[in-house]
Amino acid sequence: MADVHPSAIVYPGTVLGEGVKVLENAVVGKQPTLSPRSTTKREPLPPARIGDGAIVSTGAIVFAGTTIGARVILGDQSCVRERVEIGDDVVVGRGSLVENDTTIGALTKIQAEAYITAYSTLEDNVFIAPCVVTTNDNYMGRTEKRHGEMRGPTIRRGARVGGGAILCPGIEIGEEAFVGAGAVVTKDVPPRALVVGNPARVLREVPESELLDR
Repeated sequence: MADVHPSAIVYPGTVLGEGVKVLENAVVGKQPTLSPRSTTKREPLPPARIGDGAIVSTGAIVFAGTTIGARVILGDQSCVRERVEIGDDVVVGRGSLVENDTTIGALTKIQAEAYITAYSTLEDNVFIAPCVVTTNDNYMGRTEKRHGEMRGPTIRRGARVGGGAILCPGIEIGEEAFVGAGAVVTKDVPPRALVVGNPARVLREVPESELLDR
């Protein structure tokens, strides 16, 4: 049975798994309100689904059409938009925003105030440090060409992104790669590469002792 605080709002049809907690002033199952100029999809959304043992913390918002896995923690004032898929045992830190049409794999950790843009893919065991910014539009809202090219980054299994890093549209961070704090990533990062700087450049390989499967 789910535990929903009296001040929380859970929209009709929302599916709450066993042991889910929805804390003070959280909102689950909200339908999006779109600008007339928005390019996002407008079809009716299915109910939100929250997996067993997940926690929707104080002031957090989960939109309709999104599926949250088991034992996920959505931190205070975090927001997960529509058509997002989040795997089991993920943490989304305080104040972080996960935009629409994004997939996040199991055991991924997204720390406070990170921005995960629409149309992004994060695989399993990814680590996103505080205040990371991802982007998906090289044209910044101008020209019709952008509609067919809008794509967030793909962050492969086990990759780590340091605090305040900026990831440009459509780039790929390879498996087990490491992006240093404050780096500006303008092109693909090879697997196991450690990159730093603006623009980011390869400094060395991630040592064996830091790999997931060591």
